[in-house]
Amino acid sequence: MKSRDFLLLLFLSIFTTTMAQEKKSFTLEDLMPGGSNYYNLQPKNEWYEWWGDKACMKLGIDDIQGIWTGIDGNKAGSRFTVITLEEVNNLLVKNGLSKISHFYNASFPFDKKRPDDKMLLVNTKSDRVLIDWAKKAIVWSQKRDEKGANEDWNTLSRNLAFTIDNNLYIKTADGKQYQVTDEPDGIVCGQSVHRNEFGITKGTFWSPKGNKLAFYSMDQSMVTDYPQVDISKRVAELVPDKYPMAGMTSHKVKVGIFNLSTQKSVYLDTGDNTDKYYTCISWSPDEKNIYLVELNRDQNCAELIKFDASTGEKLMTLFREEHPKYVEPSHPLTFLPWDDSKFIYQSQRDGFNHLYLYNTNGKEIKQLTSGKWLVLDLLGFNIKDKEVIISSTEISPLQSNIFGVNIANGKRHLIGEKDAYNSPMLSHGGGFALNKFTSHNVPRTIELISTSAKGRKFNLTLLSQENPMKDYKMPEITVGTIKAADGITDLYYRMVKPIDFDAKKKYPAVIYVYGGPHAQLIHNTLNYDTRGWDIYMAQKGYIVFTVDNRGSENRGLEFENVTFRNLGTEEMKDQIKGVEFLKSLPYVDADKLGVHGWSFGGFMTTNLMLTYPEIFKVGVAGGPVINWEYYEIMYGERYMDKAQDNPEGYKKANLTLRAGNLKGRLEIIIGGNDPVCVPQHSYSFLRAAIDAGAQPDFFVYPGSEHNMVGKDRVHLYEHITRYFEDHLK
Repeated sequence: MKSRDFLLLLFLSIFTTTMAQEKKSFTLEDLMPGGSNYYNLQPKNEWYEWWGDKACMKLGIDDIQGIWTGIDGNKAGSRFTVITLEEVNNLLVKNGLSKISHFYNASFPFDKKRPDDKMLLVNTKSDRVLIDWAKKAIVWSQKRDEKGANEDWNTLSRNLAFTIDNNLYIKTADGKQYQVTDEPDGIVCGQSVHRNEFGITKGTFWSPKGNKLAFYSMDQSMVTDYPQVDISKRVAELVPDKYPMAGMTSHKVKVGIFNLSTQKSVYLDTGDNTDKYYTCISWSPDEKNIYLVELNRDQNCAELIKFDASTGEKLMTLFREEHPKYVEPSHPLTFLPWDDSKFIYQSQRDGFNHLYLYNTNGKEIKQLTSGKWLVLDLLGFNIKDKEVIISSTEISPLQSNIFGVNIANGKRHLIGEKDAYNSPMLSHGGGFALNKFTSHNVPRTIELISTSAKGRKFNLTLLSQENPMKDYKMPEITVGTIKAADGITDLYYRMVKPIDFDAKKKYPAVIYVYGGPHAQLIHNTLNYDTRGWDIYMAQKGYIVFTVDNRGSENRGLEFENVTFRNLGTEEMKDQIKGVEFLKSLPYVDADKLGVHGWSFGGFMTTNLMLTYPEIFKVGVAGGPVINWEYYEIMYGERYMDKAQDNPEGYKKANLTLRAGNLKGRLEIIIGGNDPVCVPQHSYSFLRAAIDAGAQPDFFVYPGSEHNMVGKDRVHLYEHITRYFEDHLK
């Protein structure tokens, strides 16, 4: 071989190896929901359901695979095929029913009195179908109304509640149908009320055995219409949205109970329903009583009340909780499965959300959990060990960890991974859990584990996912703490450094902010919860920095309510502490600082641009609150009180009054039909800016609501990126 041929081959070999090792760059199609390659770069997931305690069922496209826990003599961890898609579709077609395309929505209805029943529930386009998966036979089906919405199916009775337009209906297991309500427009039944605050996500509540149905009825005929407009018609049409703004007239809600045996409804005797909120609806296990929490409009006094479920009569007020700022009851009662005379109530009365054990007469038996950490969720019970299973922030405010809590002595033991964010699903008896966990360097792992502290240990890894972004150039992502503006409180921050970071260079920085209640942006999840856009901006040479300021979630009541009656004030002070930290870093260009956020983050972005015009050069505010008088009653008044009762707080947070302070480049982006932060916020700011001679920029997504979805989201972040590229670099 000639030397030149050898050198050519050597060059080609080196070139090919180098090309193979070179990492890819991201596009927004890779990183944003709605992008063409987004889901390919998300950690692989698997879907499971429990069949009692005996087996967990892996739901696939073509079949369902079972995995034995070993409690019934089958080998723990051994697998078996439950049923195939072909078998199910053959059964459906044979019985004149439409096919299904996968099993992702399948479930295994469980009756503790018949634990060996092998029932599989599937939903076709028109029917709910129960299949005996061992006998490969359909045992029951139920027609679904094509106009029906808000379906609520009871496992034991097989009765179905649903709504058509604004009224509520029930279809029984034997096919009979009842119209529960017959109300005119303006009264909405069987749907979520109070604009989904106070933990409310639905409007119907079956009794444990499915014999009675509690439901919300909301009269909003007196609530002011907000004039949303549908531009898709030849001539745009008015589509009014009932939107009760802070300080204005609110809707009235009552709670009804429909009894299938009498086919009649009674309504709970709550007296005058004006300016009251009702939440935490809970049934007693014997179906004789129903409980709810009544909250006053000022949201500083909550009462737990017990009613007779047959007559609606008020039996007793079990206890009252008050706070000078606000209380926020959001969790229904949870009765002990082995003792119907006791229930667990969740409260922040000691400053952190914890569990309290009561009897049905309202006597507090004991506080089950305590400490300067909070219970995130009550997941269920290990019935055999008489433990309540919780997720909490006890190990770290950035994590969700699972603990078993002994009801008798309060002792806790860790379940699942210690240094991770855990998301478990308990078996019916609570002896096992399917635990999905992630951490900053673990994309997703799924394990089948035991929950007991008494030696019945079981741990089987079902999925261990490698990082789907391993072939891409990733930025360095770090998490740390800084002191809040009070000089005492630790705040967590996240920093995303540019790709190919060089500490000798200076980089522009963008602060991504939310900052409001019920949100936390930094967790010990993959990449510390870093968003796709943050990674994209790092690829373009920006530092992206985030601080969870006081006022945000999961740090306790005092951490959150420090902002009471003055939204924006303390939050901005903490964000400026983050700015000071950034400026102290030699690689941050202090003359090129930007800020971006959406919703409450849009409020924060605009506020920061107006309050600290000498600091921020560029901002992009999405769907912002501009004037809290335009925001809804339930959320707005909890944190700000009524406008007429807190004029100074509302004035301080009214950004139209400071529109003339704008010096940098600020763009406001909204959905044209935003029902959350209504367009009036942004329009009023534009008017004020014009009057003051300020020059903000403005962009609208016609027909969109509070968030852009699908391809619009890719377009949105391309637009935001261009704005920073044009004005910050």
